[in-house]
Amino acid sequence: MTIEVLPFTLVDWSALPVTRHAGQAGEALWRTLQAGGARVRMVEYTAGYVADHWCRRGHVLLVLEGELVTELESGQVVTLRAGMGYHVGDDQGAHRSRTEGGARLFIVD
Repeated sequence: MTIEVLPFTLVDWSALPVTRHAGQAGEALWRTLQAGGARVRMVEYTAGYVADHWCRRGHVLLVLEGELVTELESGQVVTLRAGMGYHVGDDQGAHRSRTEGGARLFIVD
């Protein structure tokens, strides 16, 4: 991730368009802002969402609402609740997530 010279920018997340990304089950609804080399997203996982792939991209992630279960390819499983998060570098821990009741996340990658 590279955050280049970037002026102060006010973001109204509710005004950004939503893109839908199907999971193995459920959907991920993304509102995305590209800031130089960094992608900043507000992501909502619908109830019952299950990722359809192992993600190898690095992230800084914060759970804003709900509960998120993240499984690492190594077999480790972590449960994150509102106010919790994680960071992982590119190719440093392939992961995939799921949520039973839905979750809202803030992600920078």
